[in-house]
Amino acid sequence: MIYVFLATGFEDIEALAPVDIMRRAGLPVETVSVTGTEIVESAHGVGIQADRQLADIDFSKADMIVLPGGLPGSTNLDACAPLTHAIAAHFAAGKPIAAICAAPLVFGHLGILRGRKATCYPGVESELAGATYTAAIVEQDGNIITGKGPAAAFEFGYTIVDFFKGAGASNALRQGMIYQELVG
Repeated sequence: MIYVFLATGFEDIEALAPVDIMRRAGLPVETVSVTGTEIVESAHGVGIQADRQLADIDFSKADMIVLPGGLPGSTNLDACAPLTHAIAAHFAAGKPIAAICAAPLVFGHLGILRGRKATCYPGVESELAGATYTAAIVEQDGNIITGKGPAAAFEFGYTIVDFFKGAGASNALRQGMIYQELVG
């Protein structure tokens, strides 16, 4: 299962576009509220009903942990000790993680970006302790995927699909979603 964690103030497109793309690809994905409530308010005041609550998650079944950005969503994720402990254990077990926009700061604060390439929203790079900041739209370094910001949400989702299904697996989705016409 791929879990996408939602905290109050998450960036709408960075959560929902990747979830949509992963579901279109047939990947098992669920949204998870870390707020203690079923409805999580986005950075733009949209209430989104999460599939699950953090307390109900069995992290041993997590294939990937995904963090959407946004503020204060990213700092709220970073302040969620049960989540950050689970991320650290998940990563220590060699499992993949992904974060976009400001959310890579969570990985930076955990020290798991040391010696890795990463990207994030401009101005957040100082929070990526030990990482080589690339400013790429999406950066994949082994089992870590990071995205730059809202406009990277589609590419971020497609990169996760390719991570699980193999390079180029997202090509049919890109075409079917008219993405290729947009980016050329």
